[in-house]
Amino acid sequence: MTEQTFDLVILGGGSGGYAAALRAAELGKSVALIEKDKLGGTCLHRGCIPTKALLHAAEVADTARDAASIGVRATLEGIDPAGVRAYREGIVAKKFKGLEGLVKARGITVIAGTGRLEAGPAVRVGDDLYRGTDVVLATGSFSRSLPGLEIGGRVLTSEHALELDEIPERVLILGGGVIGVEFASVWRSFGVDVTIIEALDHLVPNEDVTMSRGLERAFRRRGIASSLGVRFQSVTQTADAVTVTLEDGKTFEADYLLVAVGRGPATADIGYAEAGVALDRGFVTTDDRLRTNVPHVWAVGDIVPGLQLAHRGFQQGIFVAEEIAGLNPIVVPDLQIPKVTYSSPEVASVGLTEAQAVEAHGADAVVAYEYNLAGNGKSEILGTSGTVKVVRRKDGPVLGVHMVGDRVGELITEGQLAVAWEAHPEDIAPYIHAHPTQSEALGEAFLALAGKPLHTL
Repeated sequence: MTEQTFDLVILGGGSGGYAAALRAAELGKSVALIEKDKLGGTCLHRGCIPTKALLHAAEVADTARDAASIGVRATLEGIDPAGVRAYREGIVAKKFKGLEGLVKARGITVIAGTGRLEAGPAVRVGDDLYRGTDVVLATGSFSRSLPGLEIGGRVLTSEHALELDEIPERVLILGGGVIGVEFASVWRSFGVDVTIIEALDHLVPNEDVTMSRGLERAFRRRGIASSLGVRFQSVTQTADAVTVTLEDGKTFEADYLLVAVGRGPATADIGYAEAGVALDRGFVTTDDRLRTNVPHVWAVGDIVPGLQLAHRGFQQGIFVAEEIAGLNPIVVPDLQIPKVTYSSPEVASVGLTEAQAVEAHGADAVVAYEYNLAGNGKSEILGTSGTVKVVRRKDGPVLGVHMVGDRVGELITEGQLAVAWEAHPEDIAPYIHAHPTQSEALGEAFLALAGKPLHTL
């Protein structure tokens, strides 16, 4: 048994944990980073990076399939699952190696093993104890299921779906949120018959309804079916099929069922409650500066209530390291964090939806403008349709920016700056968006809200 002391001990090596470690080391702190699996966590190994690699492979398949429409002679002979897997794993391996090298170069002590929080504060790994002047909890999340819905066999989570060594003929997806629609997009591009089952009335139901409807129209054109507004009741499976029954009695059959109903906080059986850390439905409760109720214990990422996004956890890790160092960093509320769904088409947003803005400020105080990507030259070249929507207070700042269309995720940072800095459309309208780019669609929306639309009547 050994006992070591550090300025900062971090439990969890995902986006939030390693960001905290890197920034704290940069600020001169001694850091111990404890991870039971691999540095990079879910995002690098089972989430963001591998799924986006799949989405790129899907985009290439669609490009090859449609090449003749732009005068290029190419054919899609099929999808090689082993080749796609090798490509995906190569991307992950390269990023993992780079992260390991960066952490080593910063002098961070990495401890491999399952940690458990103890009073002190400290984290125990096996027989060894690592005490910290401060401890950061960053243990991430896991794929949820529903009561009575057992994972196994032909009922998969996203982690299992990534490991499939075949391209199925038919897939059902339970959940029309980000994970569900991204996998639907990939599988459809690979030639799979896909049906999404969502209990709420729209796909990506947390987005502005204009974006949800735009995605639904695009998915219908792509041949992706949806069942909306009816709840799941039960599932049965045989050796070669799975059948889902809804509460209205309707049934669906496919080769596999992907359960994509969200992610839960990974906080059980890690000593949090025993050490006195306050929990709410499994989430660690913190103040707006990410302090828990236990002195010198902080929490970041998916275990903190709010948006479960890798870039949120990453920013929170940096924030906590700077807060501990006394730098007084600014708080970035969830409302100002950009969200992107990387399906085809993509959905990107930041700030209030139109409905939320009306609820907060009243219908007479809110103005919204929608610009159709059909008027954007670069979108026409890319062959994408969609919408850019900007919501503002009447004679006031931009409250929200929402987009649907291929590659619009690359545009959302400008929307974040507009919302976070409370910019008025009149402030942005004079500035230049390069031509021809999709960013011009945002420029057109700001021009229209500033009272000088150019390409709309």
